[in-house]
Amino acid sequence: MAETEPRADTVTMDKIVSLARRRGFVFPSSEIYGGLGSAYDYGHYGVLAKNNVKARWLEAMVQERDDIVALDSAIILNPSVWEASGHVAGFTDPLVDCRTCKLRFRADKLEEEHCGRKPSKHPGGTPECDLTEARQFNLMLETRLGAVEETGVAAYLRPETAQGIFVNFKNVLQLARRKPPFGIAQIGKSFRNEITPGNFLFRTREFEQMEMEYFVPPDEADQWYEYWVKERFGWYTRYGIRESHLRIRPHEADELSHYSSATSDIEYLLPFGWSELEGIADRGSFDLTQHTEHSGAKLEFVDSATGERYVPHVIEPAGGADRAFLAFLVDAYDEEEVAGRQRTVLRFHPQIAPVKAAVLPLIAKDERMVTKARALYEGLRRRHIVEYDDNGAIGRRYRRQDEIGTPFAFTIDEQTLADDTVTVRDRDSLAQERLPIDGVREWLDDALERPWQTPKPG
Repeated sequence: MAETEPRADTVTMDKIVSLARRRGFVFPSSEIYGGLGSAYDYGHYGVLAKNNVKARWLEAMVQERDDIVALDSAIILNPSVWEASGHVAGFTDPLVDCRTCKLRFRADKLEEEHCGRKPSKHPGGTPECDLTEARQFNLMLETRLGAVEETGVAAYLRPETAQGIFVNFKNVLQLARRKPPFGIAQIGKSFRNEITPGNFLFRTREFEQMEMEYFVPPDEADQWYEYWVKERFGWYTRYGIRESHLRIRPHEADELSHYSSATSDIEYLLPFGWSELEGIADRGSFDLTQHTEHSGAKLEFVDSATGERYVPHVIEPAGGADRAFLAFLVDAYDEEEVAGRQRTVLRFHPQIAPVKAAVLPLIAKDERMVTKARALYEGLRRRHIVEYDDNGAIGRRYRRQDEIGTPFAFTIDEQTLADDTVTVRDRDSLAQERLPIDGVREWLDDALERPWQTPKPG
């Protein structure tokens, strides 16, 4: 095994963006036309990794529990939904324009913005700045339904997936045979007309949410709120995120939404600072009450045994799939020296890694090695996402797999031809061992289920 010298945590957003582009995780959208601000397309490895993030969320929320069911609601809902929820009237940000540099900024986030003329200063921080009064700007993206624009009906691309859950409360209650406490989980696209998107995937106008609404008896809301804060924090550490880079930040009273009695954010220390990955909120009965009043449908629970009826309170863990993917990517990024050469590696949890294993014939022109390697690859790909690579020197192929975070590599070499064993290389330790080729599939199945902890220092 080669000796390694771990380096300090030197990850930057420039390094993350460069690696994501170079290795096909994420591309700028519409790049051949100059791109579109803060819009991104996921490449092959990005799709696989983000799908793994979503799959692990669904496992934790639905597969491993008896009290939560899944939903996939429409992106475009009846416009009355957004009137009832308060989004039409109140889903706004205060904005100011600078008459000097012609840029627009969030009035409540000026300390996080940069002056267009002097980026080291905040807007309003120089004598040249000439800011307008703050105006409210609605964040919903509007569209029109109908064949003719003039007679079309105004509608909105949903700014959150939650309302699709609330308006289906009665359906799930009746058809899924559930009673509080129970939850409805959904992953889906949302759209917000963010005026200052940025920081790569962290804030975009089009994004995926992973939201769950947990309906509880009103007198149990506090205990379930505390439960879900701990549960969701544990999900991130379960899949390898360093606890030293995570924190729970309860909202102050002046930060709370008007319908929320308590909210806590799970934040991750990204290269640009502590930032929200997920919020857990006690939304009370606000949403079900609003939709009852506006639709006329009674969204309440009636206990058939006792006759008790009440409008459940809702505990909402709501996270972003893109933000979670970004946090896993940043936390996985590592650099070290191996035998005097720099190695860049993504130390993904094996359950998050886009590719689980690589199969590599040592000599690409050796027909017997290739035949055995292809047979092993074909057998493994029936159960896992694996790659076959015979392009270039073996060291270069290892480096490619390191940069996409592949945990294991199986190499077919001269000894394989003699005794039907292969070399397995561990991404993190660089340790190598020999395995019977017939036992590789079982070995990989077991390896992917073993407990894993990042070797990166806290």
